[in-house]
Amino acid sequence: MFGLGMPELIVILVIVIVLFGAKRLPELAGGIGKAIKNFKKSMSEPDEIDVTPKKPIDESKEKKEEGKDKS
Repeated sequence: MFGLGMPELIVILVIVIVLFGAKRLPELAGGIGKAIKNFKKSMSEPDEIDVTPKKPIDESKEKKEEGKDKS
């Protein structure tokens, strides 16, 4: 597991408990779990954003209309 043995994992766990406290540990773990779940969900779903235009814009038509207004 990433080259980490049991002693290294225990040291990391102790450091996390000291930094965040035992009371905030479940809250922190829940937040990390939700973040991982959302990441996996977003990676498995197709892109929801459709960036293709609905109808093509004819710029030459707009320029002709602007020219008529100025004269």
